[in-house]
Order: sequence, then structure tokens, then C-alpha cells
Amino acid sequence: MMRQDEKISVLFIDDESNNLLSFQATFRRKYKVFLANSPAEGMGILNKEQIQVIIADQRMPQSTGVEFFQIVRKAHPHPIRILLTGYTDAEAIIDAINKGEIYRYIKKPWDEFELQNAIQNAYEIYITREKLNRKISELEKTNDELNRFVYSTSHDLRSPLASVMGILNLAKMENSVQDPNGYLGMIETCVNKMDTFIQKIIEYYKSIRVEQEYTRIDFNVLLEESIQLFKMQRPDITYSINVDQPGDFMNDAFRMSVIIDNLISNAVKYQKPSEPNPKVEVTVKADDKKATIKIEDNGVGILDNHLNNIFKMFFRSNNTVNGLGIGLYIVKEALTRIGGEISVHSTHGEGTAFYLEIPNYVNMPDPGHVRKEALTESK
Repeated sequence: MMRQDEKISVLFIDDESNNLLSFQATFRRKYKVFLANSPAEGMGILNKEQIQVIIADQRMPQSTGVEFFQIVRKAHPHPIRILLTGYTDAEAIIDAINKGEIYRYIKKPWDEFELQNAIQNAYEIYITREKLNRKISELEKTNDELNRFVYSTSHDLRSPLASVMGILNLAKMENSVQDPNGYLGMIETCVNKMDTFIQKIIEYYKSIRVEQEYTRIDFNVLLEESIQLFKMQRPDITYSINVDQPGDFMNDAFRMSVIIDNLISNAVKYQKPSEPNPKVEVTVKADDKKATIKIEDNGVGILDNHLNNIFKMFFRSNNTVNGLGIGLYIVKEALTRIGGEISVHSTHGEGTAFYLEIPNYVNMPDPGHVRKEALTESK
């Protein structure tokens, strides 16, 4: 960050010596001026000095100003770029502005007042971006520290909860405690709910922190492993799996498991107590481009005015069910990281269907690189 008494650092690039001398004579008292008579010399200065504003002539022997800025934008993205032109290169200039290579252009011969205003405005943009970047870095650091704290605390909390559950089980086995009002059962329910919540926090932390690792996925195996757990919890539910996977499918197996587990868990959790034939149906159709997945139940359904909020953290669409309001948020976060999409259709009182589209990276030479580029573009 510059001090108030420091001058703005301006790099001026022009192949004509007279223009260089004229710029220096006009602005040397106002700014810290650096001069270069070629793009190569200008790049050398950028590699050594902290420059806030770059001004370059459009027509130079070695390259045009726009071509130079195309390189500068990648190598030194922070300085604000101004183009000087005495020609009507309208298409090139408009294209450069649209692509972000230049902040603005000024016609030659330049006017001192106009150029001074352009430099001042460019510097203000530079300072604003610097402040924003610092704030982003501070927020990322704070967020990382908070995530680590939550993860560490969650791990530490599971140990005493396990001890409480062990004592409750021991008391039930030995019949050593008289409990006519069922208080032990209430305590056990609360402890189980807290333990589930802690597990969800740990799951969320891993989902946002663990690096993507792309492996081949067999949907039959993935779904069977997930459903086996829920069959033990709710053996009365009929589970139906229909997988059409003729070839290989590649994506992040960990996050795929997180997504499937949470959606099936929701389908099981929000079944109607009065339903004589509760069911959960999972349909998968995978090809070399993507997998389309449908997870449907005949449970309580979701109210129409709640559908836009179900992926928000701690939102619960049905207060009669013992949910946490974090499962679908975790699903959405995991899907974002692997490039997937989700939609939902629900009829209150009849059931809910979630529809997923997940990309197949089997033909990608470097799927991790592809995903990082996609995340960068979305910011």
C-alpha cells in the first residue's frame, strides 16, 4: 500500500524519443515516471518495478500496444493499462476493451489534462482493486481458520458424546437405573441427534477441503453401498435401483458418495408414517458425457414456497421430521465442486424427486485442470 506522500508509478512506452521526452517533461513532477522505447524494455521495467499505470502507444515496430497488453495482462495483471493511438484502429481497440486488455484509450496527440485525469482515474481503480484483493485474502484466511476450528471442535466433541452413549447403553444392559418417565431414551435421542449433526459438520468440512480425486465409478456398487446402510435403519422401505452404465464413468468418488448418501437419507427421513408401501427409487443413465440421476420417494413432499430455500444451510422444509437442515446444503456444495447440477420436483403429500447431472471426465486428459478452470470462470 502506497503512502500518501508517494507518487503514482507510471510506465510510458513509445518508440519515438520525442514522445518519451515530452511525457517526462510534462509529468515528471506529478508522477514517478518510467520510460521505455520498446515493449521488451517495458516488460523489463515491469519485472523490476512496482507499476500502477501503464501507458503504451498502439503503433510500434515490434508489436502493437494491444498485443503488448495481451502479454502484460497475464504476466502483470495488476497495473491499469491505457492505450495511446493516433490511428482509427476501432476494431482492435474495441476488442481490447471488451477482453479487458485496456482500461481506456486516448487519441494522439494527447491532451495533458485528459491524460492526467485518465492516470488519476486508473490509479484509483488500481488502489480499489488492491484493497479488494487484501480483503479477499483476509476473508479467505479467516474462513480457513474458522473451518479448521469447527472441524477440530467437532472431532473433540465426539469423544465425550461416545462416552455418554456408552454409559447409557451400559445402564440399559444392567437395568441399574430406574427410569419410569423414559428420561434415558430422551437423553439417547438428543445425543444421537448431536452426534449426527457433528458428523455432518465433519462431512461438510471434508467436502470443501479435500482435493478432487477422480476415479472410475461403478454406480451399482456406489448405490448398493449407500442403500445397505439405510436398509438397516428402515427395513420396511422398498429400495429400487435401475442403472444404465454401458461404459466407464469418472468423477470424484468421495463427493459422489456424499451426494448420494445425503439424498437417499432425505428420501428415507421424510417418508410418511402412514404410508403402507414406502419406497425410494434411484435411476441412473450414464454415457461418455455425463450421468443423469433421479432419486425419488413417495414421502411427505415439499411445499412449493419452500423449494427455493431447501439448499440453504439450516433450512428445514418440514419441522415435524427430526432433520438438521444441512444435508442438502452439503449436496449443493459437493455438486458445485465436481461440476454437477441439481433440480427438484415435489408435490406436497405425495413425494419428491431430485434430478442430478454430473459430468463424466473419463475422456479428459486432466479433469482436475478442467474443473479448476471452470471454478475460476464462475467467480
